[in-house]
Amino acid sequence: MPWIAVRSQRNPDGTESHVWERWVAFSVDPLYLALFAKWDPGMIVRRHGHYSPHTITVLAGEFTCGDELCGVGTHLELPYGDAFGPFVAGPNGVELYEVMMGDPRSWSDEPEAMERILAERGVEQLPDPPIELPAGLEDLRAVFSKGRADL
Repeated sequence: MPWIAVRSQRNPDGTESHVWERWVAFSVDPLYLALFAKWDPGMIVRRHGHYSPHTITVLAGEFTCGDELCGVGTHLELPYGDAFGPFVAGPNGVELYEVMMGDPRSWSDEPEAMERILAERGVEQLPDPPIELPAGLEDLRAVFSKGRADL
């Protein structure tokens, strides 16, 4: 499986950074996704959740999740309908292994939290790169909601 860009930003120096994913198992029946992710240094990812339980394990590097520093070996579990983040990749980026046990598509909330961190760092969030989801699943990355109440 190739690495695909799934998130993008323009840095203060004009360069672009990305979240890269390699989907190693994407099933539609039953619905689940397992992937490896690489985030470029300083990459910012908005606060978001998934329409399923989600686990993340840090394999290399580090990132912050809200105010918490997450280094190698950190394991995060996100219950169905909850959100976490925003995230900021460390100076060497971060590598992750992630599993979404159900519908892996994401939604975001608290856009003001993302706007604040982008402004603090002088970063411009770019549109999400297009992705091809299996079985005609609609890309929901741009959906803003209240999480559990909307599921």
